[in-house]
Amino acid sequence: MFTKILISNRGEIALRIIRACSEMGIRTVAVYSDADTESRHVTSADEAVRIGPPLARKSYLNADRIIEAALETGAEAIHPGYGFLAENAGFAAACHEQGIVFIGPSSETIASAGNKSQARETLQRAGIRVIPGSDSGLATADAAADLAETIGYPVILKASGGGGGRGMRIAASRNELMEAFAVASGEAGAAFGNPELYLEKYIEQPRHIELQILADTHGNVVHLGERECSIQKRYQKLIEESPSPLVDAELRDEMGQTAISIARAIGYVNAGTIEFLVDEHRNYYFMEVNARVQVEHPITEMVTGVDIVQEQIRIATGEILSIRQKDVQLNGWAIECRINAADPDQDFMPSPGEIEALSLPEGQGIRVDTHIYEGFFIVPFYDSLIAKLAVWGEDRSMAIARMAGALSEFRIEGIRATIPFHQQVLEDPDFIAGNINTHFLDRFEHRDSGA
Repeated sequence: MFTKILISNRGEIALRIIRACSEMGIRTVAVYSDADTESRHVTSADEAVRIGPPLARKSYLNADRIIEAALETGAEAIHPGYGFLAENAGFAAACHEQGIVFIGPSSETIASAGNKSQARETLQRAGIRVIPGSDSGLATADAAADLAETIGYPVILKASGGGGGRGMRIAASRNELMEAFAVASGEAGAAFGNPELYLEKYIEQPRHIELQILADTHGNVVHLGERECSIQKRYQKLIEESPSPLVDAELRDEMGQTAISIARAIGYVNAGTIEFLVDEHRNYYFMEVNARVQVEHPITEMVTGVDIVQEQIRIATGEILSIRQKDVQLNGWAIECRINAADPDQDFMPSPGEIEALSLPEGQGIRVDTHIYEGFFIVPFYDSLIAKLAVWGEDRSMAIARMAGALSEFRIEGIRATIPFHQQVLEDPDFIAGNINTHFLDRFEHRDSGA
């Protein structure tokens, strides 16, 4: 087992990893930018190293400085959390070259999973059903338009080298596609350093369902059930739940075995997520692999009892998975609301500033992952996520009721936050009935506007 781990991240995920390490008797090293000198992850770790100025590219994305900090402090491993360098194959390779364990999949696997068009090719050869589209990256708008004519409109352009909604454009005609290609390619190049795009048939009104997997170095792979992630805006998830209202035991087993097959096909090791789109006929199609721990991992932990972060660490030391598939049982229902420092009345515009007062919900079945406190100043340099509120209930109705109560107890002053938005969604009849898909918020906002 490691004696010291450096965490190359910030905010609530850094705190989450610090707590997991503490429970395992592992010392921790935090890294921080000048904007985060008073952040809780800095004071909670056993050691802390300044890595640069506020801008992420000069601090949390500065791979050389982070590796230097690990060597300086004698950390044997680096946990990247999510975001920043978590899915950067070059960073994983650089860690390996310096004799530092990267807590995640290999650099080769990250590169394979991260290149969406390459992943599609690999899985098609393995017989996995993927959304109809390009078998490789598309160099020109004309090539994209020719393919679109073959598979039929509407289509969606996606960045080969990344996700999170950047480089995505939907087109319903050749003219729209020609215009969208240049914009999407430019956005992909700016966000990921790779302007390459691939194209897929656009599945209308789909559900976004993902399977959490764990895979060790001994060939063992398990799935921990599914998460429903259909409540999203601009491809950014806002509310997740586990299990999914759509998935029954038979479909769960089928999707789970497919996820395991995908992990084996790409040689995946450590924690990861296999993401699918599911159409109105319950046909599911591979979408992408997220080669890291997910923001929404707490709800899977709540329904399975498995500590995913600790499993990541054990896998990275070469240990055999502590569970087998037969040991995985889903107990009850969990829902997570991502609380962002953003104004839902102003199209979710970020709301940096000082937190003047804060009261967090407490009680049975309530979990709050956060790094904020009264007097903390939310800076404008990073993602606006400030807390993850997760609840557990015996069934979905109880989980919804418990979440509604927890949201009403979550008080924050000095900034705008997305709590009222979550409260409105939880009261929506379609959400309560489980009638959701990735366009739910389009309908929701349409009704809310009175149009």
